[in-house]
Amino acid sequence: MTKLLTRGFDLPLKHVFRISRSAVSVQPTMIVQAEHEGRYGYGEATENDYYEATIENITAMVAKAQPLLDDWTPEDPAELLRRVGAEIGFDGSADGGVRGSSFALCALDCALHDLWGKIAGKPVGELWGLDQSQGPNSNFTIGIDTIPVMVEKLAEEPGWPVYKIKLGTPEDIEIIRELRRHTDARFRVDANCGWTPEKTVELSGELKELGVEFIEQPLPADNREGMKKVYAESALPVIADESCVCEADVARCAGLFHGVNVKLVKCGGLAPARRMLAEARGLGMKTMVGCMTESSVGISAIAQLLPLLDYVDMDGAVLIAKDIATGARLEKGRCELPSLPGLGTELLDGPLQ
Repeated sequence: MTKLLTRGFDLPLKHVFRISRSAVSVQPTMIVQAEHEGRYGYGEATENDYYEATIENITAMVAKAQPLLDDWTPEDPAELLRRVGAEIGFDGSADGGVRGSSFALCALDCALHDLWGKIAGKPVGELWGLDQSQGPNSNFTIGIDTIPVMVEKLAEEPGWPVYKIKLGTPEDIEIIRELRRHTDARFRVDANCGWTPEKTVELSGELKELGVEFIEQPLPADNREGMKKVYAESALPVIADESCVCEADVARCAGLFHGVNVKLVKCGGLAPARRMLAEARGLGMKTMVGCMTESSVGISAIAQLLPLLDYVDMDGAVLIAKDIATGARLEKGRCELPSLPGLGTELLDGPLQ
């Protein structure tokens, strides 16, 4: 029998994290523990208002999955997870089925993959046949604030090869101009749906001159007509985030975006993320995985996918003031994987009781 336990945690952030539509200083998150004969696997899903995921609905959905695990002997969980998704109401559509169900499925997916790897005695990436020494450097993310505070945030984390700057303000170009005065690193910008097609095209030329390599999700997710204009006229590549939630969205992004940012909590975990990344590559798009200010549990799951990626944003655990787990660590953007099986993560206070 594989037994599930859950617990909510509050992750305090080093700074208030602002994007174009929200701000957070403490990130609630849910840890799912899967236990089989004294071995423990861990997965994580954060709360998120935009996707209507709460600790309460994640907890309730995880509980619904327990009967499917009563007779499960840990093995590659991909097929089991399809049944789990159906049980908790995740249908894999653009709307995801029951709101928040993809977040619950993600936490379950990662916990079961972690348990599978720990029992097999190998990292999950190695079980997939991936070369874990390969993969891109992560960016460090600077949330929206006053320009002087954004400069201070940059100064607190010097030496990263790339920084992602959250935009969607009246001062967007001034922000990038000022930050450029303080570093030669590459920039990425993320408007989180906060721009218009005209603004995106207008800013793209100067952003390119300022060393920005791509623009992430400039328009609201449903503005497909606007994205046709941006895709045709932008001086910079554009990467989908809110427009690429589930597996069906990958094909919809072709011809509108140059790449996709897959997030585990949005698509339902590692199993669907792998399928989405493979499809994106097949369609000639760049591949990226992003984080949601998770602890090292969620970040260690992302680390397993690094050999499949062109870009990665996995700095969530760097942004929090107090972690709850050990696992993958970033050293100025470079991921350092522990020599441990599964996802390589353990809770600092030991297994949930």
